Amino acid sequence: MKIVVTIVGQDRVGIIAMVSNILAENNVNILNINQNIIDGFFNMVMIAEMSESKIKLVELQKILCDKGQDINLEIRAQHQDIFNVMHRI
Repeated sequence: MKIVVTIVGQDRVGIIAMVSNILAENNVNILNINQNIIDGFFNMVMIAEMSESKIKLVELQKILCDKGQDINLEIRAQHQDIFNVMHRI
């Protein structure tokens, strides 16, 4: 299953490393990363594959959300199909 991870907030050192480590620890493979930083505002979208992972999406969502709240970032993980439907023009 492919997921979309979005991260939004003030830029700081280690954001990509933190999220990447959480995904790696849970055997979630990052397929694509797109990031922008404008005037200190960080925005990143990751596409990842979690078919080899033992963790459920809802558990991963909680881990990422909690970690994001710890450092004032909004981090969301969604099934790719849901993300696509929500962002269809």
